[in-house]
Amino acid sequence: MSKLTVTTMLAACVLFTAPGYAADAAAGKAKAEESCADCHGDDGAGDEDYPGIAGMSVEKFTKAMQEYQNGTRTKSPKMTKEAKKLSAADVANLAAYYATLK
Repeated sequence: MSKLTVTTMLAACVLFTAPGYAADAAAGKAKAEESCADCHGDDGAGDEDYPGIAGMSVEKFTKAMQEYQNGTRTKSPKMTKEAKKLSAADVANLAAYYATLK
């Protein structure tokens, strides 16, 4: 295998490996109260205007936030704006919190 191939493979691994964060559901709850509850409700159940996010899997929540942040999900300009304010740690914490709700 050539050095170029090995280098390319290593670079791809670095690019496609998401950073790991130890999620903190308590921090997620605090962030949810600050950033999410106005639309999705205190319990994440949503209403006729906003979808419920309580009980959403960590993977699904994280994917949705990443899509809002990178512009591939554009259903809601308000959600796009709010998601772009979140750090990767915020997203991990929120995902952990909402996954604990039923």
